Amino acid sequence: MPIAASPAIHTPMRQLHKHNLSIERRLGDAVRARLPGVFGELLMFIFKQAWACLFGGLLLAMIIATKLVWNPDWALQRYDFLFLFAIATQALFLRFKLETWEEARVILLFHLTGTAMEWFKVHAGSWGYPEPGLFKLMGVPLFSGFMYASVGSYIARVIRIFSMRFAPYPPFWMTLLLAVAIYVNFFAHHFLPDIRMGLFAATLILYARTRVWFVNTEHPRWMPMPLAALLSSVALWVAENIGTATGTWLYSGQLPGKTVSLAKLGSWYLLLYVAFVTVTVVSRAALSAPALPATDIRARPTHLQPSPQRPKG
Repeated sequence: MPIAASPAIHTPMRQLHKHNLSIERRLGDAVRARLPGVFGELLMFIFKQAWACLFGGLLLAMIIATKLVWNPDWALQRYDFLFLFAIATQALFLRFKLETWEEARVILLFHLTGTAMEWFKVHAGSWGYPEPGLFKLMGVPLFSGFMYASVGSYIARVIRIFSMRFAPYPPFWMTLLLAVAIYVNFFAHHFLPDIRMGLFAATLILYARTRVWFVNTEHPRWMPMPLAALLSSVALWVAENIGTATGTWLYSGQLPGKTVSLAKLGSWYLLLYVAFVTVTVVSRAALSAPALPATDIRARPTHLQPSPQRPKG
């Protein structure tokens, strides 16, 4: 059946888009004036990506900062501070309209699925959290759910900031089925054969034709969706290494001073599809049409015209 975009989704998205346009427009004008061409494009792309992962960046920065200054004898434990910091950051994001309530629902959903996986994996011995904490349930500090939430936040924000559209998009039910299979395999491979190689192949087959259309400065550009997922998983693998280097969590069998196994990069690649489909379960606006507007409403491109076609799902 056709996927119809709800007006309730478009209204807060449009208002928030206009609210943040002035920052991006001023920076974009400055970049294009001083660094025309490919250098300006690259700098703008880096800025927008950093802006999109602001929640995760702040949480990662606080993980590093607390590791450097925290004293175990203090009344407030480090894990507890990180939990309170994550809650306060989320509240400020909503207060200053850096995220919509629609996006917050997406983040909460991925937060819950991520926390459930944390409980299982910690008890299965895949990794652990060595420090004490009051806000720690079944061996898992509650701030850990916000690490998954930061991935959901990034996906929701990057779609809006880059005015992304995903086209041609596969049937929605198939994407949902693949996401469920990936999520279940994270649990089931402890008892049954690991099918992740088949899941890797399934992501390539299902999303082989899907282009991630986005606007960086003025002109629409695109990237194959599997490549976008791979590049994002590399960034998350780097963040994993920061987490283990600070001792915030430790993988089973990981030697001191060694990097996180590259197998975790593959795990994040698959988990990103779960996160993305979670976003589309709550909001499918980016799947509703292959054409997309420019981020600068004064310079809207005309060579991608709106299409009446909609993805089937």
